[in-house]
Amino acid sequence: MYVAPRGTIDILPEDQPYWRYLYEKIDEVTALFHYQRIDVPIFEDTGLYVRGVGEGTDIVDKEMYSFVDKGGRELTLRPEFTAGIMRAYIQHGMKTWPQPVKLFTIGPIFRYERVQAGRYRQHTQFDIECIGELDPAVDLEVMSVAWELFSALGFKGLSFQINSTGCPKCRPAYVEKLVAYYHQHEDEICDDCKRRLQRNPLRVLDCKVPTCQPVIQGAPPIHEHLCDECRNHFDTLRRYLDALNRPYTVNHRLVRGLDYYTKTVFEVWAEGIGAQNAICGGGRYDGLAQELGGDYTPGIGFGSGMERLVLTMKQQGIRVPGLPKPQVAVIYQRGPAKVRALQLLSEVREAGIRAIISFGDRSLKAQLRNANREQVRYALVLGEDELAAGEVLLQDMQGGEGKKRIAQEEITQELKMRLGQESHE
Repeated sequence: MYVAPRGTIDILPEDQPYWRYLYEKIDEVTALFHYQRIDVPIFEDTGLYVRGVGEGTDIVDKEMYSFVDKGGRELTLRPEFTAGIMRAYIQHGMKTWPQPVKLFTIGPIFRYERVQAGRYRQHTQFDIECIGELDPAVDLEVMSVAWELFSALGFKGLSFQINSTGCPKCRPAYVEKLVAYYHQHEDEICDDCKRRLQRNPLRVLDCKVPTCQPVIQGAPPIHEHLCDECRNHFDTLRRYLDALNRPYTVNHRLVRGLDYYTKTVFEVWAEGIGAQNAICGGGRYDGLAQELGGDYTPGIGFGSGMERLVLTMKQQGIRVPGLPKPQVAVIYQRGPAKVRALQLLSEVREAGIRAIISFGDRSLKAQLRNANREQVRYALVLGEDELAAGEVLLQDMQGGEGKKRIAQEEITQELKMRLGQESHE
């Protein structure tokens, strides 16, 4: 028997109310901040991610789903959104638009990584990008989009983790000092950290292996090595966060897993969701456009896995509205009444009333039981007597108004009147 591939999930009807609620809140918050939607391809040229995300990162070295198509082109299912959106920014001349260009998207991303709660090899990501402005106030705005969304969802215990990873002017000196420190502890670190030390040294600070933790704790903090520009940028962002009373912790271990990050990196944490308590992460990528062949273009964004957000909603006991239920069930006796019942069903639906019918020529009693299970408000019963008289029996399934015979041509208007009144009560 076939099952879903490891690292993928089926989103069943019982979970759809969470997803619907999440999409609604995303639409509200992105409109509040005036972010426009963009959709980019699910696969791109492999080189886009190798250059943009960076060789030596876990994503490029271990996690990408890459393939050669029938034309001999090397392509990769997108492992993240930012490189593709920056490619679109350059390709479509968005630098001529009013800056910054504020974009969002939602869609699947693919990474071959260790499966754990809320993290899958195919997952759906909500992504925000603000491109074309270096002002620390833009950092604050992007972080505020995340804060507003998670607050609107009802998450408790929200706080930021923030850091600065410096820039090409000040980072090399820090990396040199970090590498020298780690060389003194090579016998104490894991094999992955030994590899990262050669190819992507900052990533050693993000290692989760227990034996590496004491070494990380003793590592030199990057904030002591920032240039004036990076230090001023970070200090200004902190003043803005203080002004808005946003709780944050300066986390010198926070570096994120992508080479394109510069200056600000951040995560949002929520309480009560276990060891993996980050519900989104992002940062600045001021050199990415140049790396992809464009002009210097600052930018900042974040990504948030929606499966993890749904898991957090459940763990925090957040109640969401259910999906709309059917309002009316059409009930019929076998024989000629079925044809008229199908016509009636179509008429009711064309009037915008949510309606269902039982299939398989079940008994009236079985059809009424099904209507009760579906919690409809009204049943339209069409038997031989009603068919002959050109009427329908309107039955209030909640017992409020009992039963009433109504001309078939008047039933749609009667339902609209009753359901309209109820929606305003």
